[in-house]
Amino acid sequence: MERSHFYRCFLSLVLVQYCFIATSTALKTTNIATDQSTLLALKAHITSDPYQFLSKNWSSNSATSSVVCDWIGVKCGSKHQRVTTLNISNTSLTGTLPPELGNLSFVVSLDIESNYFHGNLPQELSRLCRLRFIRLSFNNFTREIPMWFGRFPELQFLSLSHNNFSGLIISSISDLSKHLDFDGNSLRGKFLNRLETSVA
Repeated sequence: MERSHFYRCFLSLVLVQYCFIATSTALKTTNIATDQSTLLALKAHITSDPYQFLSKNWSSNSATSSVVCDWIGVKCGSKHQRVTTLNISNTSLTGTLPPELGNLSFVVSLDIESNYFHGNLPQELSRLCRLRFIRLSFNNFTREIPMWFGRFPELQFLSLSHNNFSGLIISSISDLSKHLDFDGNSLRGKFLNRLETSVA
């Protein structure tokens, strides 16, 4: 029991240090213009936008880049004027997630539930150390759940349900996140039942 507690504390300390270094670097190299170009990269990876949520609203034609904070599904923090929330859930979008999403260094909430995103999750997402809320459920993501999901020290909510993930569930995720939902995938491992019942 004591060893398990020590392991969790040690892991949390390592992750906080990792994220501190990554965040310090991001502060020096990114700004709201970076956030805008990142979201435009996401828009470019959308192959179908039937209700034109992004095609009509996400535009780089404005004279000031701060307009990104007024885009549909986007919220910015008042202190730094950086994107803190990206919520494009239930918009029937089809596409893939670009590696540029890893540049949204101030994002704390990422919600793309109930769309038709597919493919694998870019490893660059592991740089988003401030993430507390991740909901990618009801899409078509494939392959194994990436190990870097266990690197988010602030993570409180993680839903990857109803995708096409396969393989083992990573035990380190259960040490960090309070709400976990992996239902509706082809997953296995000793943590599967406990994780599913914890969100019932």
